Amino acid sequence: MPLDRAMSWDYSEKKMFGGVTLEIERKFLTKEIPFSLEGFVCKQIIQSYISFEPTIRIRKSNEQYFLTVKGKGHMAREEFEIPIQQQEYDRLLEKIEGNEVRKKRYYIPLERGYMAELDIYEGQLEGLFTTEVEFPTMEEAESFVPLTWLGEDITKDRRYKNTFLARYGKPKAVK
Repeated sequence: MPLDRAMSWDYSEKKMFGGVTLEIERKFLTKEIPFSLEGFVCKQIIQSYISFEPTIRIRKSNEQYFLTVKGKGHMAREEFEIPIQQQEYDRLLEKIEGNEVRKKRYYIPLERGYMAELDIYEGQLEGLFTTEVEFPTMEEAESFVPLTWLGEDITKDRRYKNTFLARYGKPKAVK
């Protein structure tokens, strides 16, 4: 799959429910990356939470800004995301709970058209690497056989959710 096609998949091919997408993904605790990241698309991401319950997040991704509301769940959950202006983002920063989460996200194409989103955390979370892979269906998510480098499946481990990281910091297992 061409990189530009893979980069747009998450917005154009998710199941839609009246403007709300169903995000289906698995998350892995990546210990080491056995190849150079040079040449892969990379975004600098800063995200903060206005609310943890319900989950309401603001995110700066390079020079784009988003407001996102997420439902409950691990492998599959509803998500509603809209672009916002920098001024709106800056005003909402005054209302955040917890700590901001800073990371570099690398987009790494995988076989069968999947995209690995490798997050290399910075600041208080430095040393933590996670990788998410999104899927169009639950069946594909459940049958996916991860490459060894992706690491341990932590999809259901709440300690690695970004909301948990923003509230409590890096889990003790990776300190």
